[in-house]
This record gives sequence, structure tokens and C-alpha cells, in this order.
Amino acid sequence: MDLAALMKGEVVLRTRPYSAVGGSVVAQIYLPLSPQLVWHQLTDYSRWTQYFPDITRSEIIHNGIASVGGAQLKKQVKRLYQAASKAFLFLTAKVEIYLKVLETQHQRIQFYFESGSFNDFAADLQLQPHGEGTILTYVVQATPLIPVPSMFIEHAIQMDLPANLRRMRQVICAA
Repeated sequence: MDLAALMKGEVVLRTRPYSAVGGSVVAQIYLPLSPQLVWHQLTDYSRWTQYFPDITRSEIIHNGIASVGGAQLKKQVKRLYQAASKAFLFLTAKVEIYLKVLETQHQRIQFYFESGSFNDFAADLQLQPHGEGTILTYVVQATPLIPVPSMFIEHAIQMDLPANLRRMRQVICAA
């Protein structure tokens, strides 16, 4: 973690190959708000269209609770539907995805692929208190249905994700 860069407001981003046609990234930002306030904003999934301009729809389609390890730990379990549209040169790609979402309150949100326009998809958001604020770590890996070389996916992630995370910070901090 590059703490100095995070505290200056930078987005710290590391891409890595995931498969021949997939991509993976770890991104971090610092938010000058408590994990509880950040959590409240992140778990309002309909607002994700404000954080990520390519997401055109984001809605909870099921809401429930699951016990993990008996009655020791209860996790919020949701099913989420998201649709997105992305323009590439002369093409516009439209995707949709159904995700299972596990929430560990004020700490972690895990997204698991159920079905949609990907071969696989997984994402993990972790909130870590730091001083007066929160370090948000976002890990995502995906393989699209259409075979696209991983270097193109990694390049698109490097171009779009920092701007999207800065926008997310702006929207969350303005709320």
C-alpha cells in the first residue's frame, strides 16, 4: 500500500493478468469519512450508477441473511442486478450481471458471479479505518464472454477505474 499517495488523494492501482482473456486489478482510495458512513453509501446499490457512469442500472433483487459457522456470524446476503454500457471505438458493449453479495457490516462486501455477460466475475470491497477516515480497497477480476486479450482489459481498467473511484469519493463525500 502506498499510504503517502493515498493520503494525497491519489488512486493506487495495480493490474495483474488473470487469464488469457481476463483481467484483475487491486485499487485503493482514501475517503475522509468513517467506515460506517462509507458503508452506508456503498451498500445503497442503486447509487452505483452515480459512482460508475457506465453502470446504467443497479438494483437489489433479493435481500436476506445467512448464518456462517452456525449462529456465530450472520452475514447480509443479497442478490444484485447490474447493467452497463461501454463504448469502445466504433462499438458499444452492453453487459448485464447477476451477483450474490455478502456483506460483513462496516468491513467488507464480496460480489460473486451468478450469471450474465461474463465467463466469471468476482469483486471484493474492504474498508479499513485509517485516522479520521477509511481506506477502501477494491479487488476485481473478470473474464468477458467475448474473447478480448487481457492487455486490452487491463488498459481499459487503468484508464477508467481511477476516474470512477475519484467520482465515487466525490459522490460519497458530498452526501
